[in-house]
Amino acid sequence: MTGLPPDIWQPVWLTIELAAITTIILLIVGTPIAWWLARSKAAWKEGVAAVVAMPLVLPPTVLGFYLLVLMGPDGPGGAIAGLWGGRTLAFTFGGLVFGSVIYSMPFVVQPIRNAFDAIGDRPLEVAATLRASPLKAFWTVAVPLARPGFLAGAVLGFAHTVGEFGIVLMIGGNIPGSTKVLSVAIYDYVETSQWREANILAGGMAAFAFVVILTMMMLEKRTARIRG
Repeated sequence: MTGLPPDIWQPVWLTIELAAITTIILLIVGTPIAWWLARSKAAWKEGVAAVVAMPLVLPPTVLGFYLLVLMGPDGPGGAIAGLWGGRTLAFTFGGLVFGSVIYSMPFVVQPIRNAFDAIGDRPLEVAATLRASPLKAFWTVAVPLARPGFLAGAVLGFAHTVGEFGIVLMIGGNIPGSTKVLSVAIYDYVETSQWREANILAGGMAAFAFVVILTMMMLEKRTARIRG
């Protein structure tokens, strides 16, 4: 767009990259967690569920502080960064991905767990009578039936990662091209009274969120119609 600073698109692409990587990791990591929470009879599983859900209620500054300690030079993150000569995972894109996975996890795990809960035992029992192994029953019965939960989890995880501000600022800082994402860029523009640029980015985020959620709702409706 005419008159816009040339670096305005950098945080846009960085945010999309961060949200996409985080969502993919969460679907891979969150699916077995959600399956275990839905199927396990262990008495302590709700304790695990509470730990997964804690980012929903923790103030972003509290979660950001502990992530900062965890990824700092004296934490496990410092040891991991030392493998390639670094001192810390904080204020790096890799650290931002790790933090995003933690604070967006409940937004992906809970919808998938609800979908697995809704399936019940009967479809899996029928698959077992047809001599399907538990793994085959999972991929051919549970996952297709839980598709709306996966769609909801992916959309919520992506949207929450795009919109997060407090935690990304604490663990990522404001490094252009590395950790400066959309929410931080908007804050920057407001701080420097660049209202036009802030308005463009904020309006774009609102429009994008609307399109993504509307698309997800239409897909859910179509899936329900196909399943009858």
